[in-house]
Amino acid sequence: MRQRVGFARALVVHPNILLMDEPFSALDVLTAETLRTDFLDLWSEGRLPIKGVILVTHNIEEAVLMCDRILVFSTNPAQIVSEIKVDLPQPRNRLDPRFRDLVERIYVAMTERSAAATRATPLTERFPKIGTDTVLTRVSANLLSGLIEAVAGPPYNGKADLPVIASSLHMEVDDLFPVAEALQMLRLAEIEKGDIRLTDAGKEFAGATLDDRKKLFQHQLLTYVPLAAHIRRVLQERANHIAPRSRFLDELEDHMTTDTAEQTLRAVVAWARFAEAFAYDDDSQTFSLENPG
Repeated sequence: MRQRVGFARALVVHPNILLMDEPFSALDVLTAETLRTDFLDLWSEGRLPIKGVILVTHNIEEAVLMCDRILVFSTNPAQIVSEIKVDLPQPRNRLDPRFRDLVERIYVAMTERSAAATRATPLTERFPKIGTDTVLTRVSANLLSGLIEAVAGPPYNGKADLPVIASSLHMEVDDLFPVAEALQMLRLAEIEKGDIRLTDAGKEFAGATLDDRKKLFQHQLLTYVPLAAHIRRVLQERANHIAPRSRFLDELEDHMTTDTAEQTLRAVVAWARFAEAFAYDDDSQTFSLENPG
């Protein structure tokens, strides 16, 4: 009801354009679907005192369901990377093959890389280059392991269509993409043209025991995430193998905001704990090589 009141307050002043930022994301699935349907019915019947709507959403199906024109943005910095026109009549059917094709097109647009980054050889050129100042998103080891296991198992057997596996795992795109991108950063998977494909390391991880998974994850982390390797190297070079959190946070803040630096440091700590690459004590706010994990 609070969200319905929010719509009413926005419409009562008869604006030309209604701006909606994730208007249904905080609602449960059934309520969100009901409110979307009510809104579309009012719009189709010409009963809304507006000329247009701009909707921001991370829900790809919601965009195809509601919008006539979809703009896909990149990150850091935000730029329009694709424009997709939706010609389907309202009301739209999620099971319509044309609907599914549009969802697939958006996934492809969001995962597309430049031709230079997709050359077949050498292997490293198929993955984004990152440095110690690269912003990291915290993704739990459980989520990383879960997606690897899902892609490795039937019916995907190592390669999955992102929209299909997102649906099967009941994950929204803003939940799935950080996990998939972390796997790509760690060279455990490759994302291209709307698909996720496990690398040889990813396939090995899927079939390994927990101890072997930790060893493999540590190798991938220290090899392909420069910040993790940098922290480990500093700890190894110090006589007591201890360093304060501020030592690395200050370095990150030279390249990013304080909040982003905090997020990045939390992300690398979470991965290092799983990999037992180094330890971090929350109380003393220090990194160490003692009792990693």
